[in-house]
Amino acid sequence: MHIAVIGTGYVGLVTGACFAEFGVDVTCVDIDAEKISRLSSGEMPIYEPGLEQLVTKNVQSGRLRFTTDIKQAVEQALVIFLAVGTPPKEDGSPDLSFVESAARSIAEYMNGYKVIVTKSTVPIGTGEYLRTLLREINPRLNFGIVSNPEFLREGAAINDFMRPDRVVIGSRDQEAIAIMRDLYRPLYLIEAPFVVTSLEAAELTKYAANAFLATKISFINEIANLCDSIGCDVHDVAKAIGMDRRIGSKFLHPGPGFGGSCFPKDTQALASVASQFGRDSLIVDAVIEVNRRQRQAMLPKIEKLVGELSGKTIAVLGLAFKPETDDMREAPSIDIISGLMNRGAKIRAYDPVAMIEAAAVLPDVNYADDEYSAATGADALVFVTEWNQFRALDMKRIRDLMKSPKIADLRNIYEPEDMRELGFEYVGIGR
Repeated sequence: MHIAVIGTGYVGLVTGACFAEFGVDVTCVDIDAEKISRLSSGEMPIYEPGLEQLVTKNVQSGRLRFTTDIKQAVEQALVIFLAVGTPPKEDGSPDLSFVESAARSIAEYMNGYKVIVTKSTVPIGTGEYLRTLLREINPRLNFGIVSNPEFLREGAAINDFMRPDRVVIGSRDQEAIAIMRDLYRPLYLIEAPFVVTSLEAAELTKYAANAFLATKISFINEIANLCDSIGCDVHDVAKAIGMDRRIGSKFLHPGPGFGGSCFPKDTQALASVASQFGRDSLIVDAVIEVNRRQRQAMLPKIEKLVGELSGKTIAVLGLAFKPETDDMREAPSIDIISGLMNRGAKIRAYDPVAMIEAAAVLPDVNYADDEYSAATGADALVFVTEWNQFRALDMKRIRDLMKSPKIADLRNIYEPEDMRELGFEYVGIGR
């Protein structure tokens, strides 16, 4: 089977590379000629563990190719995945202009039956809108429409694709459903669950899943803030409630709030969808507001530890919104660092992979070569992203390098008592 993936961003690139690994013939298409050239030469536009090796292997095997020629890609493919961006508008609703543009190109070059699959996160009703649009362009077109939402975690995307919790196929077209089942046949060998449902239910599932996970994050952040006021440890509370199988232990880790390309955008989009259909979204609205306040709450915490921030040097470890990615979209570090700088602090920061991306949005930061050079002469050290390499630093060396041994651990990487025994003033989240 030959498939085309339109869009070589995070979702499109991972999708194309993983299907090629399954043995499918894949053409990835993008209008950015420079990006396609870089991909063809093995240069990755994003950081994702294992992705470069997977792309290189399948390009060399001839199963994966990159092009700007959408005509050839559409003509050759039986299944066409739409993996283009759906950035939020000012009102929080997704911008479908890239999806529509891609659909018009597909309609122009279709030469037989095609299965058109929305892999991008799109609002409810997009599938039927695309069906109507394609019919208006050419009533004679023969195609099926499918919603196949992605559930990829940045930093673990390849494993999530190869060993998914579930595969959701939303469609009313039986031929299209059969083709999608055949395409995902390798997953039957590992007994991956398949959920076949309507277009609308599949579209809503992605928003609902991300909103629920975001809810767990905002909930435990509120509990952590309450623990700070009461004087107890949020880790004890999270462990106890997470043992309840109805709740589960995942996403009960307090911090400075969620970020990235999905949770902020998808919670806003779900609230917009609810409003569109005349329904309240009280829980989702609260999740968004709690997340906004959580970021703001980090500044007083740091300021209380350090005192007057003006003229102080603050070392920041971790810039990406989460470990194992260079993604700076909606990263808490942006708001935290901007707030510190607005109060007159000087920032020296380090991240294992995200400093080039960070410099584009935080140009006035001094970027260090490693954790220890970041800490040298600092008045305080702030952990913002919980990279594994930060978990076993030589904290005695860190203490001796710092001007003032103070730590604001916004990810609760270290144990408070251990740090205090080493001579640090230490604050965490809910501890």
